[in-house]
Amino acid sequence: MRTAVVAARTAVVTEDLKNRFQARRRKSVIQKRRPGYWLMKSEPGAFSIEDLKNSENQTAAWDGVRNYQARNLLRDELKAGDGVLFYHSNIAKPAIAGLAKVVREGYPDHTAQDPASDHYDPKATADNPRWFMVDIQYLACLPEPFDRNFLRSHPVLSKMAVLKKGNRLSVQPVTPEQWQAVLDVSGLPDPLK
Repeated sequence: MRTAVVAARTAVVTEDLKNRFQARRRKSVIQKRRPGYWLMKSEPGAFSIEDLKNSENQTAAWDGVRNYQARNLLRDELKAGDGVLFYHSNIAKPAIAGLAKVVREGYPDHTAQDPASDHYDPKATADNPRWFMVDIQYLACLPEPFDRNFLRSHPVLSKMAVLKKGNRLSVQPVTPEQWQAVLDVSGLPDPLK
């Protein structure tokens, strides 16, 4: 008898906790979804803002990301309509070179399953793709690229994650204030509005 009472109480508490968690989760999803902003790095010798501009429909897949933290952002956080600061990396003067937007949310990166690809991962399968990508579309080139020295000198942009020592992520969040500062300094209207 005592076992049945304990089991019944446990079931009630478990159901109550489950309902509270789901309500909190629904509330956070509703509150969270405003346009997001991201900085995405690419070596211009591999794929530049000009390559994006010259792509069919000025749109390309952002594939080949092989870092789990960046993969999680691509899979779970980047949403259609989010803004992208396109950053040229691994050059003499790394810089924000242009603007883009996410036009397709995270989906399996097919290059991981292609043995001929530089990004092949033998552990990736159709059932367990492991790696994800998004599609982005060109919006604009900055009149002048914003190099790291300029970013460091700006009161808002100096706090960007890309400037933090050891931060090598190819996909990073950007605050709405940082997005707006790039637009203000470059004299560009917000292409997402």
